[in-house]
Parts: sequence; structure tokens; C-alpha cells
Amino acid sequence: MAQDWRLFQGGDTEPHEVETWPTAPPWRRFGEDARRRDEERPLPYLISDEDRDVVNMALHLHRPLLVTGRPGTGKSTLAHAIARELKLGEVLHWPVNSRSTLTEGLYSYDAVGRLREASLKRRADETTGSEPDIGDYLRLGPLGTALLPENKPRVLLVDELDKGDVDLPNDLLTVFEEGEFEIPELARLGEDEPIQVQISGSRTKVGIRDGWVSCRVFPVVVITSNGEREFPPAFLRRCVRLDLKQPDERQLQRIVTMHLGEEIGARAQELIADFVARRNERELATDQLLNAVRLRSSGVRVDQDVLDKLFRSLNEVDA
Repeated sequence: MAQDWRLFQGGDTEPHEVETWPTAPPWRRFGEDARRRDEERPLPYLISDEDRDVVNMALHLHRPLLVTGRPGTGKSTLAHAIARELKLGEVLHWPVNSRSTLTEGLYSYDAVGRLREASLKRRADETTGSEPDIGDYLRLGPLGTALLPENKPRVLLVDELDKGDVDLPNDLLTVFEEGEFEIPELARLGEDEPIQVQISGSRTKVGIRDGWVSCRVFPVVVITSNGEREFPPAFLRRCVRLDLKQPDERQLQRIVTMHLGEEIGARAQELIADFVARRNERELATDQLLNAVRLRSSGVRVDQDVLDKLFRSLNEVDA
């Protein structure tokens, strides 16, 4: 059986075609397959009553929800669960890194591209001298799109804020408090008519008048953090804070069953117990357990050697 599942052999094996490619796990499907799965059987989000109430506090207070917890506790997934259950559309996703700035989250302006286009037009027709439409070179970022004036809020996921610059949380405070921002490149034009600008994650355009974007209702902002550094007190007091705990053995059983079905979930108890025992000694994520259960259900002989590879600590560094 072990030989059958190894598609790649290495060594001097002759090149060969794989007649039947392995079916992807439910959480690794893309495109139409993923959309069809979500429509036919959207996965519920498991959350304790206490944590559920904290989420609702943030919704009622129109405050950002700062979600902390170890990898695999469902921090990012929470934003998608809120959007799906409350029918708030697609989640606007802003993955933060060390180079992220507030302006990047609000909008981007391709000034160089506009100048290049203007230069090409002048060469083609010296008599016109018309400038390209500035709206074609402006695009609202995830945060900027979330602040558009709508009757229902959009869900914004600010992912791993703790990886950003130390000043980014403070930079966000003014925008979160005022619910509006200015695009100087549009404000200085003094146009009477709204300028059409593309929004994040879509080819749709919206009209922006006088260079100002001001929300009608505050977006549902979910900010995740892995706890890599502390945030300023001024930022923390403006957020509703939620610390997600790692799922226990019973919750892991439900997670496996939800993703892979009742039959596979019933046979996974031993693996789940092994995972929980190892997790007490090292940093592990629920994804690693799902990978192990999926491999076993696919016919792979998941022995201790395989488990040692699958259940490597997230903090382990190769020698």
C-alpha cells in the first residue's frame, strides 16, 4: 500500500504519467470547485459562547475586533464566518507585512504609469495634449474600499498586524475614529463631478467627489495578531479584544468530521489523541492534524515516521 501512494520515486525512475491525480482535500480546492463546495456545504465556524459574545460586542459597538491566538486557532477564518453568516459579501483582505503603510491600505496611485500614458498620447497626436483620466490610475485598497459609504458594512480582515511597522497601529487610529480619509491627488483637482476609481478585489468603479471617502456605517474590522509584539495602549483601548484558545480534543473531533465526514472522523480518534499529546510539548496547528487524517484516509500508511514529519513544531528550525 505504501508503494502505491508514492507518485514520485526519484532515482533513475523512468518519466511516467499519473493516470489518476489525487483528489485535493476540501481546504485545498480552488476556482469553481471551491465555490461549489462553499455553496453546497459551507463549513460552520466553531466558537464558544463566550467568544461569540465578544464578537457581537464589537459588532454592536462598531469597533475593530482584535483577535489573538496561536496559529491554527481560526483567527482569519472568523472574518469569513462573519461575512458568510451575515451576508456581508466578500471579505476585503489586507495582509500586513513589514513594508505595509496606511496609504497602501487606503489607496494606490500609479503616477508613473499616468505620465507614461500622457507622453505616448502626445507623441501620437501633438495637437490634443489631453491628459489620461486620473481615475484609471487610482485604486482603493482594502481599507479604503471598506470605508465607502454603503448601507451595510463590508468585512475587512487586517491580517497579522503585528508583522507591520511599529507605527502602523497608531496610524490606523485616526482613520478608525473618523471613518474617513482624503485622496490628495483627487482633492487638489477641484473637480465638480465625481471621479470614477476602481475598488479593491473587483473591476467595479465608484465615484469619489472632492477626493474624500467617508463611510456611512463602520465596517466590520477583524484584526489578527500572532502576539509577536505588543500594541500601544491607545490602539488597544479602541479595539474589542478576543483571545482564541486552541481547540480541545472534542472540538478537534468536530473539526475533522466537518472537513472530512463522519466516517473518517470516527476513525481519527487515535490520531487526534496523538496530536493533542504532542501539542502539549510543541507548537502545532490544527492544519497539521487535518493533513495527517487526510493522508490516512487516502490510503497512506501513517506510521510514526510520517507523523514525526507531519507534526513538526512550528518553532523548529532546521539544523
